[in-house]
Amino acid sequence: MIRRSFLASLAAAATLAVTTGPAFARQLSLGEISNYLNQLQSATAGFTQINGDGSIKTGTMYIKRPGRIRFEYAGDRSMMIAGGGQVAVFDARSNTGPERYPLNQTPLNIILERNVNLGRAGMVTGHTSDGTKTTVTAQDPAHPEYGSIQMVFTADPVELRQWIVTDNAGQKTTVVLNDLRPGAGISDAKFNIRSEMSKW
Repeated sequence: MIRRSFLASLAAAATLAVTTGPAFARQLSLGEISNYLNQLQSATAGFTQINGDGSIKTGTMYIKRPGRIRFEYAGDRSMMIAGGGQVAVFDARSNTGPERYPLNQTPLNIILERNVNLGRAGMVTGHTSDGTKTTVTAQDPAHPEYGSIQMVFTADPVELRQWIVTDNAGQKTTVVLNDLRPGAGISDAKFNIRSEMSKW
């Protein structure tokens, strides 16, 4: 299933990268991470996506909080867009239209919310540091059945390096970010699902 493949691929890269942080970096608090995500209003980055089946894709990510993210995959027209409360997966290999589903039923919604508050009861299920990076696992406390997102950060300065999404079927997808550039000017048109569907 395309959705599961996408969500599974957002999850395999956690083991791939993120070893570039400083040695013995301090563990970030949940408040620091929440503040960082809330201040990350827009950004672009390259990414490597590792799917649950072991396949790897690369491309460019655009994020414009709240509620908007876009992944453009290198090599074909495939993309994933979140906007207007929906997620749409455009698969160049499919003969049907894009698959759509509510953003608030995916773990990505946690980092795209208008006000990220990882201190909410029941949201964080893991918060650890290995001396080089801080890892936080979070879920929607009202709907843990939607899955979880495991985020990896480096400190000083705080930076999101990767995440692993586990969907409601247990499929894992990893996304490793590179050259994250906050504050990028990104047109709202990038996240217009209806417009992209008209061109598909």
